Amino acid sequence: MSQGMESPDRPHARGLIRSPQDFWGGLALVALAAFAIYAASDLPGQRGFAFGPGTAPRLFASLLLVFGIIIAAMGAFMEGPPLEKFHFRGVLLIAVSIFVFAAMIRPIGLVPATFISFMIAATASKETRYVESSIMAVAMTIFCVVLFVYLLNLPFQLWPRWS
Repeated sequence: MSQGMESPDRPHARGLIRSPQDFWGGLALVALAAFAIYAASDLPGQRGFAFGPGTAPRLFASLLLVFGIIIAAMGAFMEGPPLEKFHFRGVLLIAVSIFVFAAMIRPIGLVPATFISFMIAATASKETRYVESSIMAVAMTIFCVVLFVYLLNLPFQLWPRWS
């Protein structure tokens, strides 16, 4: 049998890892969780019933670590999809949208910065539908304004100052 062909009785014979996409994704989550636990290690934690600033980050990082281990184990032992070709477009446009938001939040305000950065992030996929993305961007902008300005009372400028 040729090297690239799979046996008919073993349709997904790929070696030791049966679902490379899940396995490597789980390991990426484990690495991210380990970094988060390390980054939060110098924050004070819980004292009695009072939570400290490091409690939530360590709790969420620990949960991410557990789920990452579970996903990687499932990828090692259960059949699943192979790794797909990596495309830089999505990663690049998501990163650009974050940097654009950070650069625009002070000069033009929360509302336009949120909408513009959401639309940039939406272009990360080739299957983007711009009408649906615009509706979602408006909804996300409203959500951010309600959450950060009205519920959390954070002093965000909503619109550009024209004077």
